[in-house]
Amino acid sequence: MLNKVKDYIKKYKLLDINELYLVALSGGADSVALLLLLDEMGFKVHAVHCNFHLRGEESDRDERFCENLCQQKSIPFHRIHFDTLMYAETHQISIEMAARELRYRYFEQLRQDIGAAGVCVAHHRDDTVETVLLNLVRGTGLRGLTGIQPRNGHILRPLLCVSRQEIEAYLKAKGQEYVTDSTNLEADVQRNVIRLKVLPLLKELNPAVAENIQRTAENLVEAQQVLDAVVKQFVDVKTLELSDLNKYGSSEYIIYQWAKQYGFNGTQVRQMMVAETGRVFSSPEGYDLLVDRERLLVEPSLKPFKPLRIPEEGTYILGNQSRLSVKKEPVWVSKDAAVATLDASKVHFPLTVRSVEDGDVMQPYGMEGRKLLSDLMTDRKMTLFEKRRQLVVVDAHNTIIWLVGIRIDARYKVENQTTEVFSLSFIR
Repeated sequence: MLNKVKDYIKKYKLLDINELYLVALSGGADSVALLLLLDEMGFKVHAVHCNFHLRGEESDRDERFCENLCQQKSIPFHRIHFDTLMYAETHQISIEMAARELRYRYFEQLRQDIGAAGVCVAHHRDDTVETVLLNLVRGTGLRGLTGIQPRNGHILRPLLCVSRQEIEAYLKAKGQEYVTDSTNLEADVQRNVIRLKVLPLLKELNPAVAENIQRTAENLVEAQQVLDAVVKQFVDVKTLELSDLNKYGSSEYIIYQWAKQYGFNGTQVRQMMVAETGRVFSSPEGYDLLVDRERLLVEPSLKPFKPLRIPEEGTYILGNQSRLSVKKEPVWVSKDAAVATLDASKVHFPLTVRSVEDGDVMQPYGMEGRKLLSDLMTDRKMTLFEKRRQLVVVDAHNTIIWLVGIRIDARYKVENQTTEVFSLSFIR
């Protein structure tokens, strides 16, 4: 078993013989074996024990056992006491979640305080198997079937290559005692149901079920890494061209991983796959996703634009970090789409800047007759996102004089008899 763990540490580059490590020591067989193995291999270790005061005298018994063990082995010992029930009640979380938060927060603080390179915890192969089965029962994607990983930040798990049975055999051979948490023998939580009821039944079908599940999880880790490399190239894009995904065979997984970062869930992604052009999905994270022909677009959810009244010349803040400047000038004609020059004699204040509304029409400069703005924007192949951001400027008669950044109304154009113009400059 010693060589097996050595090889596993080497394979995943978990530990450095020149560094200091904390070992989470509960007093149970797993953590005791981890402490002895790392000490035997020559790693510099300190033990850390958490007393959660959840099991009365049994909790104190575990603490005394851990302290005595470390004294016998001349291993530095750290301990901390938690009022776990109070913490759970205060934060309105489960006892299990409270213990987890308290434990890992303390581990990280202590790790920093003593300059340790990592915190070693005693999860073993059976824990990975239980995790895979739990995730399978609850419903999971591929990542949930990869089990527990050997490294998660500064949390290290050197025993994932060995089973509980191997751990107990190792301790028995060394004549090393350990304590047993009585709650682990009760099938009152999901993980214990898997451990005490489901796995024994599966082993009746195949005694090697745990090894097979572990091997499958490791294979899926490799597959996940390949998929992550594919997905990585799409992470930062706001527009996902579906044609770019065809070469990967199936696009749904990539779309899910891309959309997930914006808060969209699996059900929504499945709906996106069959949605018609123009459908918008919203996420709790404050993003909207648009199905637009052969692409998906995402952007922060748009807050309704509050109409802005412009009573006279000046520069006005539009509320979305853009500005509109209105200025009377000698005659000139703008060729910049962001600047409109209008015959000053035809412009009547106050002006109003607002979003495009259903039924809006104008007489576009350079075109014949009146045209619905919705048709004009569609002709320009604007997306729904672009359409809903589009602004117009209307005059005192509620006539649209400028479709901002696109076209002025022909009735306000500069003509030969024009003596002054109003220039309207849209500045992002």
